[in-house]
Amino acid sequence: MTDALRPPPKKDPQKRTVTPTLPPTMRSRAALGLSAAAAEGRFALQSCAECGAVQYPPRDACSRCLSTGLRWRDVDPGGTLLAETTIHTTVDVYFRERMPWRTGSVQLDAGPVVIAHVHGDVTTRGRVRMWNLLDRAGQAVLVAMPEGRTPHMEDDPQLREMTADPKHRRILIADARNPNAPALARALKDAGAAMLIAGEAEGWRPYPHRDALAALGVDLQPMDVTDTASVKKLAGEYGGKTDILINNARFMRPGGVLARGDTAFARDEIEVNYLGLMRLAQAFGPGMCARAQDGVNSAAAWVNILTVEALSNDPAYGCFNASNAAALSLSQSLRAEFRGAGLRVMNVLTGPTEDDWYQPLPPPKVGHAALARSVVEGLQRGLEDVYCGDVAKDLVERFRRDPKVLERERTGGTA
Repeated sequence: MTDALRPPPKKDPQKRTVTPTLPPTMRSRAALGLSAAAAEGRFALQSCAECGAVQYPPRDACSRCLSTGLRWRDVDPGGTLLAETTIHTTVDVYFRERMPWRTGSVQLDAGPVVIAHVHGDVTTRGRVRMWNLLDRAGQAVLVAMPEGRTPHMEDDPQLREMTADPKHRRILIADARNPNAPALARALKDAGAAMLIAGEAEGWRPYPHRDALAALGVDLQPMDVTDTASVKKLAGEYGGKTDILINNARFMRPGGVLARGDTAFARDEIEVNYLGLMRLAQAFGPGMCARAQDGVNSAAAWVNILTVEALSNDPAYGCFNASNAAALSLSQSLRAEFRGAGLRVMNVLTGPTEDDWYQPLPPPKVGHAALARSVVEGLQRGLEDVYCGDVAKDLVERFRRDPKVLERERTGGTA
């Protein structure tokens, strides 16, 4: 069984920080569909539209009938471990620093035999449940997990390499004033976070949950994401200690372009929701990238909390949604820039939340505790895209079917 992960000792400042390395990155274009599914935590394989055969590895034509009509679909993740080996030496730089490494072949209930990384709690020739995860290079890898939960399962060294589990990590929450901050802090603390820091803009101005954050042991530090100097100052003190950064900073007002008499609110939305993300990335990003291989509490993930309406705009909150669309696009660029260090970018796209500015909207809405759970679960599974709430899940499914039809529905194109 997996041993419980112990808190890491204090880092020796005389020792160099280990340079981040990546596992092999080359994949075929066909294999990118596997990575797209892994980004959302789905176990999907190609299935032939002609004969129904499930395919692995990903390919351009069916291995049974040579049809090119291969579609990705979620399949049964069950299987049986056929054979295994533990690798103790390799010429690959990334794996050489992480030996020993367990791997094996798995007979899937869906049909194919796959080569997979094997969790330490999987028994020889035992039943497994396959997880499709993203490795440090952002590419899909298959991991054979125990069929049922085992003690300290999440502490397996191989699994931890492919996730961003908050346990023993130091986490910065960008905006203490956001109503979701206490729920985030509580969920992260319950997940084993070693330290919680929160940026507090205008600390002289009271807000209702400040005492709740203090009671949870959150270290409140001055920072305003619209003020470059304050962001850089906090990064100078905590940038070398931040393992996970959660950007929950948000400025929102209802209304589209014509409903507003000027651009004042739109400017604030861009300053916080888009430029605030850029300021945080420029200040904290380099330090986090440098520490992406710093042992048990290495820098692991960057989290952006955005509205799902960044995908397709609702005119009732049109300008706010536009600023989130810009932030979503920027986060995709940031993901590419961070990938060389193995630092993960996770976007949490949420439906309307339970707060004052969404008060006119009817249920269902996303509670702060539900949002916090989605953040923690996404980190524990190493995801890139998390859809929180019924509205978000429904909207993204319709967006995948036909973005133009969804646009017409949301802008009054239906009776």
